[in-house]
Amino acid sequence: MNAHSAELSRKVSRERLEKAGQMAMPLGAEQREDLIESEEDNGRTEDLAPDRALVITDFSPPAASPADRLMRLAFSLGVSHSTIVAPFRKPLRPRLLATVEAPLEGDRAAGMALRAGHFYIHGVKAPFAQVDMGPLGNLSPPFERVVQGFTWLQDLSSSGLLHQCRPVGERLVAAWLDANPVMGKGPAWRVENVGLRLLNWLVHAPLLISGEDRALRHRVLGVMADTARWLDRNVRKADDRLGEVIGWCAIIAAGLLLPEGKPRRLFGEAGLAKALGEAVGEDGGLLSRSPDAQMQAIASLVDLKACYEAAGREAPQLLSTMLHMLVPPLLALTHGDGGIGNWQGSGAIKASRLARLIEASGVRARPLKDPSGWGYQRVTARKATLLVDGAPPPHGKHARHGCASTLAFEFSHGEHRLIVNCGGAALAGGQVPVRIEQGLRATAAHSTMVLGDANSTAVMIDGKLGAGVGEVEIDTRQVKLGNGSATRIEASHDGYASRFGLVHRRILMLRDDGHELRGEDVLVPSGRKGKRGKVPFAIRFHLGRNIEAKVADNGKGASLLLPDGSLWQFMTGAEGVTLEESLWVDGNGRPHPVQQLVIEGFASRGGGNFAWLLKRMG
Repeated sequence: MNAHSAELSRKVSRERLEKAGQMAMPLGAEQREDLIESEEDNGRTEDLAPDRALVITDFSPPAASPADRLMRLAFSLGVSHSTIVAPFRKPLRPRLLATVEAPLEGDRAAGMALRAGHFYIHGVKAPFAQVDMGPLGNLSPPFERVVQGFTWLQDLSSSGLLHQCRPVGERLVAAWLDANPVMGKGPAWRVENVGLRLLNWLVHAPLLISGEDRALRHRVLGVMADTARWLDRNVRKADDRLGEVIGWCAIIAAGLLLPEGKPRRLFGEAGLAKALGEAVGEDGGLLSRSPDAQMQAIASLVDLKACYEAAGREAPQLLSTMLHMLVPPLLALTHGDGGIGNWQGSGAIKASRLARLIEASGVRARPLKDPSGWGYQRVTARKATLLVDGAPPPHGKHARHGCASTLAFEFSHGEHRLIVNCGGAALAGGQVPVRIEQGLRATAAHSTMVLGDANSTAVMIDGKLGAGVGEVEIDTRQVKLGNGSATRIEASHDGYASRFGLVHRRILMLRDDGHELRGEDVLVPSGRKGKRGKVPFAIRFHLGRNIEAKVADNGKGASLLLPDGSLWQFMTGAEGVTLEESLWVDGNGRPHPVQQLVIEGFASRGGGNFAWLLKRMG
């Protein structure tokens, strides 16, 4: 079991830098009877020190000689790389200095669709002729990333031999060049799309320029060089830190694989170090707190590492260090089936996709034992895995599809996910309709408590978040429970304090055999005196796929039948539980109809508590 033998109390503020004091909370009578602390549990209390909070990490660029530093400075001031390297020689024509062995495997089904004349993105087929690649094309975010970022090249390369795939690559790159004659105009020239496009062009160049069409080859190489120069000037204008990181990776790759590229490579290595320091927390989690974004960052660094190998240069230690930092937090969000849960807009990522990425990274690591620095809590007990969102949502400058999910949890047993979050906001525009993207980011789309049908943190357009949760307190300890022991997580957030004068406090206890999860949601007045009146509440438990749920005759619980035939009972001391429709989005962007258990009613503004139990029978 992943548990702490001593009490560990943390407070994570929206600024991620404040220290915390010890937290205490009143328990109901039934909870007091079941929860008896052992003597060894009365250990030390530890605050979340600033050096362990969700703060940026500083990295230094690779060591450089005085001449290299001067070269990097000159390039950053706008002096061309050809002038720096050979000031008295005519600039060399663009050409590739090496061929990269693509390290990442794509989606074969999507690649076969490309060979048949279709884009296949998150389960949606679109014929080439119906996709507007130009500056006026109104593509949904998933389509824009694939089409303008040329990420489809990875899928195409996995679908057959070079001579089978090359005609498709040449056809599409020619169509794209015709549709985008002006640099800097339209969605194709968002920094992240430019970085992805250039990086994919360089990594998968044989699919574009190894044919007999010499005119196309020279045209593509010329645009590669022009794109690299554009990115040199505009990389810092990215929408967020992840986009900037991808842009810097592309700049370095161009410096490695295009002629006279040393100044650009030195410039890019320094820029990448700074961008990573501003995007990644101290324990390796991106400050966007998104597993999908974490995987994108890893994939870009893996491609860049392959470019170093192709150029015959040793990659800077920074790349290896970053990959070893990024992988363990990602693994910490895996369930028993090896896949990742639905957090901060991500879909439920398949175990096979994750395994391919980790293998390509070359990192062999176990899940991070304590991912609280990334804002999550993880508890394992034999076959059971409990994951909790234990931090404020990401800041607007980091959020891509930020979700108001504080104190939401997911729970799995073996290969089956019992309690999940809806997820999929980042995948809206494929099979997930764009119109429900904001709804998927709402508190109600997560397995937690909702007050007044309002979000704990305001959900804005464009993936941003507004006011709400500013501080989360976390207390984790090992306790006795009946004849055994359990890991107890106690957490609270202030997202409803300003609107309703109430703090949401949640207690979760996972028994050490993994067969029982106890919970209690408590509302505590945020001021000295509680306000008068009542506020509607709902505690939602979104159920995993293929779970047959039936509400008990007395309305006080429900039975959950899993695909393997095991039976779980959900019970509550509240007025009752109802069964409603919900949806769950997988890692391919496909929404699946599921159900949700809902405990709802009216809570006093003076406070209240609502206990529930999830237990495996037999």
